[in-house]
Amino acid sequence: MQAAINQAKHQWIITTDADCIVPVYWLDSFDNFIQSQSLKMIAGPVSYSQGNGILNTFETLDFLSLIGATIGAFGINKPFLCNGANLAYQKQFFQQLNGFEGNSNIASGDDIFLMEKALKKDSNSIKYLKSKQATVITKPQNNLKNLISQRVRWASKTSNYNNTFAKIVGLLVLITNVSLVIGFVLVTLGLFALKPFAYLFFIKVAIDFILIYKACQLFNKEELLKHYLWSCFIYPFFSVYIAFISMFTTYKWKNRTFKK
Repeated sequence: MQAAINQAKHQWIITTDADCIVPVYWLDSFDNFIQSQSLKMIAGPVSYSQGNGILNTFETLDFLSLIGATIGAFGINKPFLCNGANLAYQKQFFQQLNGFEGNSNIASGDDIFLMEKALKKDSNSIKYLKSKQATVITKPQNNLKNLISQRVRWASKTSNYNNTFAKIVGLLVLITNVSLVIGFVLVTLGLFALKPFAYLFFIKVAIDFILIYKACQLFNKEELLKHYLWSCFIYPFFSVYIAFISMFTTYKWKNRTFKK
């Protein structure tokens, strides 16, 4: 990426991944956004292609929650997530930030670390392009092993975040899910009352539903909402497992093994 950016002849860089499908009016959407506002960096939406099966459904709902959190954070002017599969920035601005310098030793995460530096430099010139015409489509992982490996990779880089708000949100999500897992075990063993546990679970499910519902609306994936409830029973165990093993294990990415 650095070599390509050095060779680029124009003012703006836009990035995507090799396995992504870009829409017909992708560049037009970004160009219109750039022309209408004074911007230096733009984060764009990414969605999963339609698949079949329980794994794909669960994975897509999980990804939609991340996209919803991304859009919501931009909405309250506290962005902390973006995706290099759909990201644009001024070449000059990239050079002012010294590009990927400072995080080149970390596998992936170049998009988020670059945005963190950009936010410190000029937070008012970084926006999210919430547009269906700008949405890039990527493929979900095709098996549980690959899904776990991907999510462990994502979780492993969070310790390197410099964004305080991101750390607070991540910690809150982790504490909530750990509480649900521990609560479930205690209720099963008869060591904790069912009623307060049910209240906690219902509150989390209701709050998460609002976020995921809005994301499903944006990407025309409302049919996935019928699978929402059962996924809520699995997600706390999945997320706690990912968080736990990411602290101690290596992970594979593009056929290479990395240590945390």
